[in-house]
Amino acid sequence: MKDASTVLLRPVISEKSYALMNERTYVFVVDKRATKVDVRHAVERAFGVRVDKVNTLNRKGKATRNRRTNVKGQRPDTKRAFVTLHAGDKIDLFES
Repeated sequence: MKDASTVLLRPVISEKSYALMNERTYVFVVDKRATKVDVRHAVERAFGVRVDKVNTLNRKGKATRNRRTNVKGQRPDTKRAFVTLHAGDKIDLFES
């Protein structure tokens, strides 16, 4: 797990993540096998910022069913990382 593109899959786009950006906290969907240290190094390499804290969260996929055929399925499990940056650092995710 050395490459930043294999650790960080995509940023999370939601109202909560936008509100957390004002507090220097960014939310990413990360690889399920990634550790907090892997996420820290990936963010620092990819965006050139200093990371203060990383919190991770494993989310279980929701159970689903097809309304017509009643076939049951499940969305995939995901892992999210809440990354808090050092004071004065910023990631321009949606500026460009």
